Amino acid sequence: MSDPGPPMRRGRCLGLRGVSLSTLVVVSHPHFAQSRAHRRLLAAIAGLPDTAIRHLEALYPDLRIDAAAEQTAALHASRIVFQFPLYWFSTPPMLKAWQDEVYAVGFAYGPGGTSLRGKSLQLVLTAGGAQEKYRPGGHNRYEITDLLRPIETAAHFVGMTMLPPLVLFHVPNVVGIPVPADVDTRIEAFARRYRDLLAAPEAISAGARA
Repeated sequence: MSDPGPPMRRGRCLGLRGVSLSTLVVVSHPHFAQSRAHRRLLAAIAGLPDTAIRHLEALYPDLRIDAAAEQTAALHASRIVFQFPLYWFSTPPMLKAWQDEVYAVGFAYGPGGTSLRGKSLQLVLTAGGAQEKYRPGGHNRYEITDLLRPIETAAHFVGMTMLPPLVLFHVPNVVGIPVPADVDTRIEAFARRYRDLLAAPEAISAGARA
């Protein structure tokens, strides 16, 4: 079982006096142990200050999410990050279940449901296909941002602002599909970008001011 990550820590962001800020990273991968990219991505952000990591499949091997625990984690974060592989052009089942449980009436919407309002949502994802496949006329017909619109719509509905996604294309992890020769180099470069993104206070500040 993978380590679900360090406990939530509170911190301050420069330029926002008196506002406590933190990042919650929600990781979901149905086959994390076999993932070429996501194990390295998670290792790259481990130990970042003011960051909590919740690896859903590791926390909930019975596939039953503790809604109260996940809502508490989300409540104390100013930025929420979804780290996942594109899974049938959507999120993996556990990440969809997380949204179903956390975006609950009375917590995320409806009477008194303002707990996620003003937070930012950052998507960090991998896709098996090359980028040129994700375009009108391409094999997958749509831009990646079009495929992510349901996530953006739900985030908007509960008062969050979705930031531009960080996407690593062409990292196939299926038996029988050739792996590009440069995949390890690209994963390492992407992992550095990911760590730098989470370490930067500007993205959190934008969400906190929204």
